[in-house]
Amino acid sequence: MGEFTALLHIKHGIIQAPMAGGAVTPELIAAVSQYGGLGSLASGYVKPENMRQQIRQVKQLTSRPFQVNVFVPEPIPDVKTEDLAFWEKRLFVLPKAHMMPSEQGLWDDFEQKINILLEEEVPILSFTFACPNEQTIHCLKQKGIFLIGTATTKEEALLLEEKGMDAIVLQGSEAGGHRGTFLPSKGDALQGLISLISDVKPLCRVPLIAAGGITDQAGIKVALQLGADAVQIGTRFLASQESAAADVYKKAILQAEGSETAITRLFSGKRARGIVNQWMEEERVHEDRVLPYPVQHVWTTPMRKAAAAEGNSDQMALWAGQGIGRIHSILTVEDIMHELTQT
Repeated sequence: MGEFTALLHIKHGIIQAPMAGGAVTPELIAAVSQYGGLGSLASGYVKPENMRQQIRQVKQLTSRPFQVNVFVPEPIPDVKTEDLAFWEKRLFVLPKAHMMPSEQGLWDDFEQKINILLEEEVPILSFTFACPNEQTIHCLKQKGIFLIGTATTKEEALLLEEKGMDAIVLQGSEAGGHRGTFLPSKGDALQGLISLISDVKPLCRVPLIAAGGITDQAGIKVALQLGADAVQIGTRFLASQESAAADVYKKAILQAEGSETAITRLFSGKRARGIVNQWMEEERVHEDRVLPYPVQHVWTTPMRKAAAAEGNSDQMALWAGQGIGRIHSILTVEDIMHELTQT
């Protein structure tokens, strides 16, 4: 771990998971970095210029390194008219017609963000949902930017290393939020973290970052003993005072057990792990009618926002990992980092 932390100029091999959706604030990011970890800004669902503002806010709060995570666009399958009509009847709040996503729009957003990240001289970038193209990787490496990819299988990890990633997040099936799977698999690509690290460690030369269900020192110790060079932690930081997650969301985290989470496509069209709530239970039978990502995400956004504003967790996406049952309090980032690193 010492070599990896030296590479990133951080004290502890603890990376705060990016977690797109608005819960991760500049204050949270800066605090993680300030107390020796690596804070992470999520650019997903954020407009390019808003991302620039957030980067500058973090820089005002800390001089320590932090990273920015970027979603790599994926092809959007054709949307069936009958499926749109189906969800139009089931959702009580609908998006405006102009909000329908397009592949070209996603790529334009991606390119704008890459240009801003170069202009703002962000030292570390991570990618989720795919591997950036060779031109993008070459451009970023020329500027000396440290690149991190996200893999859920051995095949993905090997591809990311081959394409030039400097480190790889190994996302176990225990992880909360969206799955980073991007290569076809004969199975479900829901490999547990222990198995995933054990498969990848003998084959990859770049540093490996363990993610999935880690909330405490015990989890960190196991991941490092298996051969990980660092860990990435998400849900524990959602339950922090600096997190902008709704109070009802934080309360759900404190009350739930790991067995009460499940993988679903209902909120976004992409598989993600969250706390099972009324929406997931009632609509589970309609998973086969879910619109492709990010169309389903756009269609359910008004419902989720309205639910959050009303303090109604039944229609919110309560993303959380399987380590949730070991989180019992809302602490400051300083206290969380102390708990994770004290000897």
